[in-house]
Amino acid sequence: MEDNDVTGESPPLARDLIAGLDKGLQVIEAFDQERSRLTISEVAARTGLTRAAARRYLITLVHLGYARQHDKVFWLTPKVLRLGQSYLHSARLPRIVQPVLYRLAYSLGEAASCGVLEEDDLVCVAAVSAGKLVSSTLQPGTRVPAWCTANGRALLASLAPGQVEASLERAAPEPFTEYTIVDRARLLHEIARTRAQGYAVVDQELELGLRTLAVPIRNFRGETVAAMNVSLHAARIPAGEIVERCLPALLKVQVEMAALL
Repeated sequence: MEDNDVTGESPPLARDLIAGLDKGLQVIEAFDQERSRLTISEVAARTGLTRAAARRYLITLVHLGYARQHDKVFWLTPKVLRLGQSYLHSARLPRIVQPVLYRLAYSLGEAASCGVLEEDDLVCVAAVSAGKLVSSTLQPGTRVPAWCTANGRALLASLAPGQVEASLERAAPEPFTEYTIVDRARLLHEIARTRAQGYAVVDQELELGLRTLAVPIRNFRGETVAAMNVSLHAARIPAGEIVERCLPALLKVQVEMAALL
């Protein structure tokens, strides 16, 4: 097959797709933080597969070393991390952004991370703690809802209003803390404000104590490809001071990244 057959410019033909790979990845994705151990029936229910099909996929994953089994329960093994490492080691964005993040984090003395939008979630692709352990979500590979994070709102603000509304509809926001904004109208307002001012501030909406400021990262064509934030503990700096202290450094990085991407 020629390279131009897989550019993604038009939907592929059904005969060009391997349904088994699609379903196998769905089985892997069925496991998450809340459901780390699943039975065959539970995997079938979460993926829409028949129980017989779910069983075969799970047995295959066990055989390949990507899962383990005890009695009727299955769970993933660390070998699954190879899939994420393949992206982090081969993708251009994490390799370019990591040294920039390092300089940003240590110049401010605060944690910093970079994330991309994947469906309705924010996925962290690079992070530097700068000695500050602010949140467990600030590590490569973590996935959190986009609507309640600064990086996520910076990315949602780059979408058309109709796309933002559809994303919030699918996400069905629920409170994580007492500060979480879940009202759809207020969320649309916050995302519109992010679009207008060019940055997002989220104060303890994802987890208590976590305060973040983010800007979109654009390529040389002006397309938003990621977002970068500075994260700090709420006890260390008042909410009103985070923009004054951290935004100039983030805007400088924003310009630098546009030249690199």
